[in-house]
Amino acid sequence: MVGGGKGNFLPEIISPVRRIGRREFDFSRQVAVMAIVNRTPNSMHDRGRTFALESAVEAAERAVADGADWVDIGGLAFRADQADLGIDAEIERVAPVIEAVRARTDVVISVDTHRAEVARAALAAGADVVNDTNGIRDPAMAKAVVEAGAGVVITHSVGGPRKVIERPQYQDVVTEVAAFLRERVRHALDSGVAPEQIIIDPGHDLNKNTYHSLELTRRLGEIAEIGYPTLAAVSNKDFIGETLDLPQNARVEGTIVANVVCVLQGARILRVHDVRQAVTAVRMTEAILGWRAPLTPRHNLV
Repeated sequence: MVGGGKGNFLPEIISPVRRIGRREFDFSRQVAVMAIVNRTPNSMHDRGRTFALESAVEAAERAVADGADWVDIGGLAFRADQADLGIDAEIERVAPVIEAVRARTDVVISVDTHRAEVARAALAAGADVVNDTNGIRDPAMAKAVVEAGAGVVITHSVGGPRKVIERPQYQDVVTEVAAFLRERVRHALDSGVAPEQIIIDPGHDLNKNTYHSLELTRRLGEIAEIGYPTLAAVSNKDFIGETLDLPQNARVEGTIVANVVCVLQGARILRVHDVRQAVTAVRMTEAILGWRAPLTPRHNLV
């Protein structure tokens, strides 16, 4: 289901037009590109390249210059094979980056965290959205979001960040992920989070194997039909590398294809590392779907 109202997936009670932070998006005909900035020494793709404060801020500025609509700033990797990081230390990683980026641009800023204390500090520093890979399991997270009037990305994962889940099993990964997201959305709504604040993410590769992530991509429309804007975070992930037998630094083309398929299946926010390439692919996809006019139409017109 693509194009016009059919590609929208949002129920009539929820408008496809969203005000997120200082920007407005019409998700019936627009895809937002979210740039990843990890202030971590051990991130899957960046490998610490943006760990230094100056490097993280420069990466965010470069992403905005390359066309990003959104910057997602994280201070703690999802992976289990890492030492514990205190809450204050995580705040020290993300808050200064958020403050610096907020002072320079009006793009949407999200904080990638599963801890309410970090979320509060990030929102106070200027973030607009909490990107929670733990599915707002922290009892205080929904309250922090409500009090700040912030947006929240509710992501599926079985165990959450830093938990070891060996050989995850699903009877039907899409059905089970959708059920989890519906339950966590209901929890958010019951906690006072407004429907227009909610975004959902099926969590590609988070406690899932390559076959699971491919199935989620193929049937992403079933996730989008839940009724909230769907975020797809597939950039350079292992399911792409394992499908094509490619290392981290050679997955750009595979990522672009996966992103476009996700858009065709209803994704309206793409979380990416390679911003320029993603923006080009997204804008071309929007034009093919009739959502965006060509910028310089001349061929056989003059």
